[in-house]
Amino acid sequence: MLTRFFARISAGFARISAGLAIVAVAAGLSGCGVNNIPTYEQTAKAKWSEVLNQYKRRADLVPNLVESVKGFADQERNVLTQVTEARAKATSVQVPADIVNNPEAMKRFQDAQNTLGGALRQLLVVSERYPDIKSGQNFLALQSQLEGTENRIAIARRDYIEAVRVYNTEITTVPGRFWKVIYPDAKPMATFDIPVEEQQTPKVNFQQRG
Repeated sequence: MLTRFFARISAGFARISAGLAIVAVAAGLSGCGVNNIPTYEQTAKAKWSEVLNQYKRRADLVPNLVESVKGFADQERNVLTQVTEARAKATSVQVPADIVNNPEAMKRFQDAQNTLGGALRQLLVVSERYPDIKSGQNFLALQSQLEGTENRIAIARRDYIEAVRVYNTEITTVPGRFWKVIYPDAKPMATFDIPVEEQQTPKVNFQQRG
């Protein structure tokens, strides 16, 4: 009886020791950065989702913005058409699930968004010529929303670029490149190139001069 009793106690201690060993190993691995790759990857993907959200918000503003200008500046049909067509192209670009790991798809997306951004900037320049547009309450409300959206786009892109930098650095440098063996599907993420004219946060101001 005593032999069996001590055997059970010994087995219990063995299980406890094994459990503690597993916890210790897991803690040690965590401290060594084994979880960095998936953590950084999910962070970058979350930042990319925010980029998409802000671009969608801008696209949603375009139709109303065009309408608010159209009534005052019918002669600017060419500019209005460019904005409308650029929005159509930007919203029609397919965004594949692997876009963050697909440089070609990322470039197509960027090019379409840059074209829309350029067309919008041209529209805003044209709007400066028409005092009636600048003083319209609907236009003023839209310009305020657009300004906020452009600022959020700039911030979202900046945050995504930084998250991708951290992730790409992790999988290509020591010790991250050693842990990459555990995550064979981890691939470099495509960064987001910001055009020179957009290096600074856009400033939109339609207040009348004088």
